[in-house]
Amino acid sequence: MLTHLTISNIVLIDKLNLEFGSGLNILTGETGAGKSILLDALSLALGARSDVGLVRHGTDMASVTAEFDSCPTDAVAILRETGIEHDGAIVLRRTLGADGKSRAWINDTPVSVRVLKSVGDLLLEIHGQFANHVLLDASTHRIALDNFAIKNIDGFARILADVEKTYNEYHAATKKLQEVQDFLDKNAAEQEYLEHNIAELRALKVVVGEESELTTKRADMINAEKNAAVLADAVAAMGHGGDTLDAQIFAVAHILERIKGDPNPYSEQIDNLYNAAEIVAKVAEQIAPNEIDTDTVDSIEERLFAIRAAARKHHVAPDELPQKLVEMESQLNTITNSDDELKRLRNVVATTYDAYQTVAQKLHEYRARAATELRTQLLRELPDLKLKDADFDTEITPREPSGTGTDDIVFMIKTNPGMPFAPLHRAASGGELARLMLAMRVVLADATTSHTFVFDEVDTGISGATASAVGNRLNRLAQNSQALVITHSAQVAGFADKHFKIEKNSDGTKTTTTVREITGDDRLNEIARIISGAEITPESIATARTLLK
Repeated sequence: MLTHLTISNIVLIDKLNLEFGSGLNILTGETGAGKSILLDALSLALGARSDVGLVRHGTDMASVTAEFDSCPTDAVAILRETGIEHDGAIVLRRTLGADGKSRAWINDTPVSVRVLKSVGDLLLEIHGQFANHVLLDASTHRIALDNFAIKNIDGFARILADVEKTYNEYHAATKKLQEVQDFLDKNAAEQEYLEHNIAELRALKVVVGEESELTTKRADMINAEKNAAVLADAVAAMGHGGDTLDAQIFAVAHILERIKGDPNPYSEQIDNLYNAAEIVAKVAEQIAPNEIDTDTVDSIEERLFAIRAAARKHHVAPDELPQKLVEMESQLNTITNSDDELKRLRNVVATTYDAYQTVAQKLHEYRARAATELRTQLLRELPDLKLKDADFDTEITPREPSGTGTDDIVFMIKTNPGMPFAPLHRAASGGELARLMLAMRVVLADATTSHTFVFDEVDTGISGATASAVGNRLNRLAQNSQALVITHSAQVAGFADKHFKIEKNSDGTKTTTTVREITGDDRLNEIARIISGAEITPESIATARTLLK
């Protein structure tokens, strides 16, 4: 529901802040007071094409803000896609500069005018002589008929769900069949190549983690070989000069023992030499190099080369080779058993298609029943709206299968006897079209995602009982939603839940349009003015009281 509308610097409007309520909101005023300006401002906030002529003379910037207290599911999806946060309420804002530049926001997040319009179309629907009615777009007719059928035809919602379910199953089966067929067409010629690669990988028998393990083992063996060479050099050095190093040290210690003295002045050094000789002897014994198995190193290197070459060939990591083998075996198995697989999948497609066609045909029959009921209910509304010669029909034609069935739905109308039926947007215009849309919206009460309806000049060319019938239907439509109606009809105004008066004022230097809510005597006098014109008479006051009752 539209709760607030704030307008600044739009043509004759200086500043305006309106608070609307639920139910029927009526706007009245003398011709030229600025009712169309108000509608232009609202349309701008909803994403309509900007017109620099809307900017008030002498100002740099015009702005309009429309606040709604709820957000339809479809609009929530758009907000989510564009990253806009919301807490249930939604605020649309639009500015227009005197230079023609326009900017738009939703909940204070900058958006394109396209996004603003896509959300605005879901929040509010304008009906008027030049408005772009949602129902004039034939693409909305199937949804409207289906929602009407859900409300009026028992079991329709279930069959609609069955159609979507069976179509999804048929679509999935068709997609799988096509994937297998495409795969076979592409890979049948590669069967020999697959067989060769599978044989290679089977023979290689790669184990996950093997390449890393072999790399570590190879490095350890190479290091051991290098260490053995170093130890060999150490052993050779110990044996340089004939005797071993430990024997030479021992001999030096033994000679030093012959030095005279009591005690021997070198006794401590002699003991250290004996200890050193023992240590050197033990080291020499322990570091004798072992022979390295060069054949083992070569075999490890050959294995590593084979594994890494296979990984490069198949563009995978070495540890992914076992999984690659499984995949290629599966591909080969699919090719080998292609005839059986294709036959099975074709049977699945045929079975799911038959199931879909069965429920789609049933849905078609339900829609035909709903179309008949829609026509019956709509024709009841038309005579009171000065459309007694009009007729309505729903054209149901075949279309490609989809999750919504095999029906293409178009609403058709003829306004005069003897004329052929034609799509809505070709068969009616002006006030006639607005009244027709009103009748359809009353009948299709729950068949819309809009929360707010705006009707402009819906009373054009009518009066008396017809105008009263229009007011009655506007009131009915507004019971479960919200309607904003710009009218010149006292009968229509009498049904208002909230009544706003549009006035044009001038102080001799500038002219402005104002809008204010009127109640009590102000409202009574405004309805009397609509009845009798500039001069309010006792008779018009009496009639106004009757209308307000």
